[in-house]
Amino acid sequence: MKNQTILITGGTTGIGLATAQLLQADGARVIVTGRNPETLASAQAALGPKAIVLASDSGALSDAQALGTKIRQHTERLDGAFLNAGIGQFGPIEAMTPKHFDDMFNVNVRGLYFQLQSLLPALANPSSVVLNASIASYLGMQNASIYSATKAAVASFGRTLAVELAPRGIRLNTINPGPITTPIYNKLGMPAEMQKGFEDSMAAAALLKRFGTADEVAKLVRFLISTDSSYIVGEEITIDGGVRLT
Repeated sequence: MKNQTILITGGTTGIGLATAQLLQADGARVIVTGRNPETLASAQAALGPKAIVLASDSGALSDAQALGTKIRQHTERLDGAFLNAGIGQFGPIEAMTPKHFDDMFNVNVRGLYFQLQSLLPALANPSSVVLNASIASYLGMQNASIYSATKAAVASFGRTLAVELAPRGIRLNTINPGPITTPIYNKLGMPAEMQKGFEDSMAAAALLKRFGTADEVAKLVRFLISTDSSYIVGEEITIDGGVRLT
């Protein structure tokens, strides 16, 4: 990854931060985005002065459309991008509100799409883009109707945009993580007992009987971003400990 410049959206915590740390350790120059001042500051401390940490809200259309311009203030070329920013809010259909719907679609779908659009002038030929979807994109998961729909849209982008961008030298692939230990599970809005039951059931559903780690996902992203995967394009790769098989 030496001499490579890689962007990671939602890169201040969880999978995004783990990926930034792994790529940086391999010699890449990393640019990460986030919207929380506290996690932006902690990510800058964790990644050090060589990393570029930018405030950018994936859920705000103006921020998504301006991301490319903001990136080009720091670099003229991106060798890769991991479009990772996402949120999840869970509950039965009768508990879901228009705000839940708009919040998730604005971040997970609209934000991702227009971020990628804004980055096109900066993406090198060749370069690699990885989208973060979820196993929820194709599994029938209770209490995840809106979240699952957003991730299904991301997976669809992965297929159609891979075809559209390949002639420009941009390889686009999608990952589908299963249960991964990240801060998202602390933001589900569930009572503590219900959350523990949800997490226990997800771990039990995995053939490996545990949650995955952010570092394990980061290694997959590194492979897809790097030239080690130079003949892989338009793929959806699931990393879920075998949940889909149970």
